[in-house]
Amino acid sequence: MLFQVQMDVRLPHDMPAEQAESLKKTERERAQALMRNGQWRHLWRVAGRYANVSVFDVSGAEELHQILSTLPLFPFMQIEVTALCRHPSSIREDDR
Repeated sequence: MLFQVQMDVRLPHDMPAEQAESLKKTERERAQALMRNGQWRHLWRVAGRYANVSVFDVSGAEELHQILSTLPLFPFMQIEVTALCRHPSSIREDDR
């Protein structure tokens, strides 16, 4: 199943810079591993915000929740999830 996930990150203003950088580095490594294995298909930055719009390809809502809840920045995110399905007019055969 495909899911669109919008993640808005809100780190505390008083978080030490070293801690924030460490979290961001660990998050980047985890996201790239998920992209390499095909679960995190697309990652798009939202211009002007510390936010992204992503597409995940997972077995269902439970797997998506498990992945999202283990992201290092999860405690600092506001997340919106939308289930997606292939549009009949799409010309891309790899959309499922």
